[in-house]
Amino acid sequence: MSRIRHSAKEESAAGTLRGGLIMKAVFSTSVSAIAFLSAGMAAAQAPQADPTVQAVPEATGEAPPVTTNDQGEIVVTGSRIARRDYLSATPISTVGSETLLETPSVNVEATLNQLPQFAQGQNQSAIGAVAGGGRATLNLRGLGETRNLILLDGRRLPLSSAFAVVDVNIIPPSIIEGIETITGGASAVYGSDAMSGVVNFKTRRSFEGLQIDARKGLSFRGDAGTFDVSLLGGLKAADGRARALLSIGYSERDVLWGQDRPEFFAQGVLSSFIGQGTFVPSANNLPTQAAVNAVFARYGVAPGTVPNARSLGFNDNGTLFSQIGAVNYSGPSTFQYSLLGGTVRQPVTMQEYVVQPMERKNVFAKFEYDLATNLTAYAQVLYVDSRVTGQVGFSPTLFVVPTIPVSNPFIPADLRTVLASRPSPNADFTLNKRFVSFEDRKFHSDAQTSQYIVGLRGDVGVSDWRFDVYGLHDEMDLVETQDKALLLSRMRALLFAPDGGNSICAGGFNPFGLGPSAAISPACRDYIETETHDVTKTRQNVFEANLSGSLFELPGGTAKFSLTGTYRENEFSFDPDNARESSDIIGTLLTAPASGEISVKEAAAELLLPLIRDFAIARRLELTLGYRISDYDVSGSFSTYKADLVWEPVRSLLLRGGYEKAIRAPNIGELYSSAQAAQAQIGSPPSAGDPCDVRTSARAAGGAQLATLCVATGVPANIIGSYQYTTVAVGAVASGSTALEPEKADTYTLGAVWSPDFAGPLLRGLTLSVDYYDITVDNVISQVAGPTAINKCYNLDGSNPSYDPTNIYCALIARNAASGDITTVATPYLNLGGLRTSGIDVQADWRIDLAEIGLAKGRLNLNVIVNFLDRYEVKLLPESPWLDYGGTIDGTQAATTPPVGLPLPDYKIFANVSYELGGAQLGVRWRYLPKMDDVTAVTRPASPAPGVPSYQLWDVNASIDINDRFTLRGGINNVFDKDPVTIAGTPGLTQPGTYDIIGRSFYVAATTRF
Repeated sequence: MSRIRHSAKEESAAGTLRGGLIMKAVFSTSVSAIAFLSAGMAAAQAPQADPTVQAVPEATGEAPPVTTNDQGEIVVTGSRIARRDYLSATPISTVGSETLLETPSVNVEATLNQLPQFAQGQNQSAIGAVAGGGRATLNLRGLGETRNLILLDGRRLPLSSAFAVVDVNIIPPSIIEGIETITGGASAVYGSDAMSGVVNFKTRRSFEGLQIDARKGLSFRGDAGTFDVSLLGGLKAADGRARALLSIGYSERDVLWGQDRPEFFAQGVLSSFIGQGTFVPSANNLPTQAAVNAVFARYGVAPGTVPNARSLGFNDNGTLFSQIGAVNYSGPSTFQYSLLGGTVRQPVTMQEYVVQPMERKNVFAKFEYDLATNLTAYAQVLYVDSRVTGQVGFSPTLFVVPTIPVSNPFIPADLRTVLASRPSPNADFTLNKRFVSFEDRKFHSDAQTSQYIVGLRGDVGVSDWRFDVYGLHDEMDLVETQDKALLLSRMRALLFAPDGGNSICAGGFNPFGLGPSAAISPACRDYIETETHDVTKTRQNVFEANLSGSLFELPGGTAKFSLTGTYRENEFSFDPDNARESSDIIGTLLTAPASGEISVKEAAAELLLPLIRDFAIARRLELTLGYRISDYDVSGSFSTYKADLVWEPVRSLLLRGGYEKAIRAPNIGELYSSAQAAQAQIGSPPSAGDPCDVRTSARAAGGAQLATLCVATGVPANIIGSYQYTTVAVGAVASGSTALEPEKADTYTLGAVWSPDFAGPLLRGLTLSVDYYDITVDNVISQVAGPTAINKCYNLDGSNPSYDPTNIYCALIARNAASGDITTVATPYLNLGGLRTSGIDVQADWRIDLAEIGLAKGRLNLNVIVNFLDRYEVKLLPESPWLDYGGTIDGTQAATTPPVGLPLPDYKIFANVSYELGGAQLGVRWRYLPKMDDVTAVTRPASPAPGVPSYQLWDVNASIDINDRFTLRGGINNVFDKDPVTIAGTPGLTQPGTYDIIGRSFYVAATTRF
């Protein structure tokens, strides 16, 4: 448990079934209890207040939420040294529990990501997971989820993937008293993973009585609904020696389709894989131009209008059309299709979930029993059962591609004419298609997460020394199910059957055109479709002992210490479905099993030295030193250390600063992941896409040199003049390595806190803090992102000025020999270059008693947080130059090397003002992002994509205490119904974690206390 003290002013299947039965029993009991207690509200007794628990304020200028230990010392994240009166040497941002309730969202990360210190989490998926496991992650300073540590009461939370990231959705909001964030390094205190800081969720210390919270959210369009309800109960027994707290919660979130917001997503992710299907001629076996001219002449099309290398689609009447130019196209033009620029495409986002449906049940309980006056035993249990469904549209022939023999009886006559003109007329040909006649691709992520803690704390019997010893075990079982996967082997059997598959299932399968495809029989659908299951398991064991207390007297007070010893072991395994492992699922990349485990032994020490108190040059001067040595069974031994200084020269002014040397050892995923395939978005022409595509601005800028490089790297020479890449994604193959070395980081902080409590009533409630941070990470463990490798190979950012095909980045790219299309980009985990970022955080909290200044009754609260980003620089390789990505945004959202997928504005503003009168409160919140350049202004400055304009949102909220037992809350988010912004000038491309895709929404909530 974290113990920095300061004054209140400072800021597989069996397991799944077993878990489901437990949750069902608990919730059945809970529903009955709620109904009974609600009926007896009038007769219920109000609980007695716990004197050790302070009221939980809002993050609107009130004192931050605090927690006290058994001796009444205030517990704040950042140190393990106990103090009764301590102002933090490390910048700490605090959020109260009420802030989590002032939103329609049922997820904690949606609230925290509004704060300027956080960047959008990339929701890094489990190895092999397509839907991302439904996890939500936090990302401090934009340095990545693997470089910050997420804690619950100072202890590690369960892992949600092999990459040691934590899904914050598993934390029940009803138990949170406050959230404290160290916005600088903390590895010396908490160990590896805390490079960019720590987010510590602090639970209610104790509670008596019963409380029911319910909240419902909905957009003004009547969709995107959310609902959550929680039951919180607590009691004391045995004259207060025994204390128990139990929380039971249920949350759900409705699906939102892209087609529910057609005004924005109508052109989202325009794919060349269409329902009619297309024949893409092989560059090594092209049909003759004469044959193509002859076929299209029958449609009244002039000779040469349709080149012989162009993709040909299938109309339902048996005729052909040219996909590019839509020549002779007679298909639909509904929302499922787009003729943008005369090219027939399908806007995939219209067919996808833009908000995933979710259902979550959770149970949290903790128990304490005083065995003696200064000896307490405790236990804690957390159990979460969640189901999130991801959906990525209908299956395309991407990565796993069916071929068709010329003997297939369904081939249209005009297509036979074209096929027969090829140099090898009897060769099989490739079908490009989106299978809209089958079910869309849904991925159900069912996860059961549990954590168990038992411990003992108390006095040692020497001076004021205290100890805390605990053991922790957690596990996560994730089963991801694709309910309607299309098997390549089964489809191939139908396509290669002489009768088109009729002998296998009724009618066989005719893939040529929309109508014929839709006529497939239920028997053939059942034959091709299957259900697949991928299983991921993570386990963690932690044993920790802490000893702290006073040592000796110094001029400024008593020197104090903390000693910590920790043993931790993590393990994971990933077992993909046999069909995925054998690359038998259409539209899904090859996936291999993986497993691994690591362990670490650590010892840490902290020393607080009060150097001066009430002296001429300082009211207070204190130095805190920290040192940790870690011994990893794979990565070896290394140490981290820190030094923090607090100087209070005069009353109301605090100066603080510090330095930390941090280390992050590679996690299990980075060490042991086998070759895993995923998709990397590269966008669409003209601003993005494959640089070899003749439609891109990059191809035009590169001229003959780029064309020559494209041929040298795999585009057939005979089609280089007309080559087009037909989709917006490439395959990225990642793999781990046990040769990885730890990352190293240097963190500097310097700041000041001004609290003019000596002033008049107007300024007495003001606290202003300004903190500078500078973080440099060397030996970065990451991947060269697929889009980055492509841009650098083809000299879009000047990395390959000689257009050399042996360039290190070109070596990562593989192309199909027949079509020239990019098949995969290798993105192994490596020790690459470096990251460095610096900036300034400014926070103002102001509480004004209006009556004291003679204006009105009530109180006005103002909270403003601003982050000014000075730089965000990346050095991709040790010999590469530093590139500054500050002021840019990236729409690819790939979970690889930062800053890919991040918004990095020059500044961010979060402001909250509220007015309180009696038991009523009215608040307004403002969030602002300035305009940003597109990331391609850095990665390919010769042909950058358009940037984004400034963006702001306004929210309002209100609450009223009807009486001592009943509170009503409500609010409207995005009051002015601000649309999301378009990134990179690509229609339908935005960042849902940064910009609001739901629109104006509202929530209503109630709290009942017994």
